[in-house]
Amino acid sequence: MRRATTALLAACLLAGAAVGCSKSGDEKAKDCAAALTERTGGDSADEPTVSEAKRRVDALDKTLAGMVRSGYQSVAKDAADALEEKTQDGGKSRPEACEPLAEDDYTVLLMAKAIDGLGWTGEGGEFDKLKMVESLGD
Repeated sequence: MRRATTALLAACLLAGAAVGCSKSGDEKAKDCAAALTERTGGDSADEPTVSEAKRRVDALDKTLAGMVRSGYQSVAKDAADALEEKTQDGGKSRPEACEPLAEDDYTVLLMAKAIDGLGWTGEGGEFDKLKMVESLGD
């Protein structure tokens, strides 16, 4: 009887620890975004999920592509260079909080946080092309 109770208690403790330690993908992304704040200079309250980060990066990509098509290649290049420089700030090492994420998810979060760090986001964390263009004119 004592063995069964001990085994049951151990199983319950292990199950409880596993549930308490496991985080959702969104929670892991938010932890990673928080860890990237210092590196990118973004707002500490900006903790996008992976899907939010993808929307932000996609909006930037579409804007840059549109600029190139419209003959503004140099401005698009300046924006891409600024983003690359911002993603390199603070070194290339991946923060520990970002380790659980897939490489693509980490990269999109890093880019999204860099976009915020450059001041290219609006109220809801959405990419703001006007802010981008204004900052490049400085």
